[in-house]
Amino acid sequence: MTDTDPRFSKILHDHREIETAAKRIGAQIDRDYAGKTPILVVVLKGAVMWAGDLFRNISIDVEMDFIDIASYHGGIASSNEITLRTDLTSDVKDRDVIIVEDIVDTGLSLRYLESLLSRRGARSVKTATMLNKQKGHKVDIRADYVGFEIDNEFVAGYGLDYQEIWRNLPFIGVVNPDIYS
Repeated sequence: MTDTDPRFSKILHDHREIETAAKRIGAQIDRDYAGKTPILVVVLKGAVMWAGDLFRNISIDVEMDFIDIASYHGGIASSNEITLRTDLTSDVKDRDVIIVEDIVDTGLSLRYLESLLSRRGARSVKTATMLNKQKGHKVDIRADYVGFEIDNEFVAGYGLDYQEIWRNLPFIGVVNPDIYS
């Protein structure tokens, strides 16, 4: 347990560290998309806090849209079944798209989104994720912009939830297994 919060066995990243990662990735996006206006597609609900930090650190013109998919369906592990709950309002045909994710865990959600956007005619599709669990990937997939690589542990905070709570916490922590076991 942590000294500060018994719900978590350890704190991985605090707001300062996350902001630093957002600045680094924002600068990369500025360089990679200079002279272009990409659409940043924020994956609801988890990526909202990360997206706010990222948007504040991108200086080029960007558009924003939202999509809501589900793969956890209330549990702590992916069900491997992706459900589209809320679709985009933007047309992505012939556009550069950056998917803004909170975490790439199994990779199934990211693969689903990349396929969906490509089928809709996006010129390019890249991903900016706050967290990447490389060891948790079930498919061969790669995020283009990664805030942090993490171990295959159950994490919450800073947009990531446990049963729809703890998204508002100003850090990312490893959930104490006593909470969910």
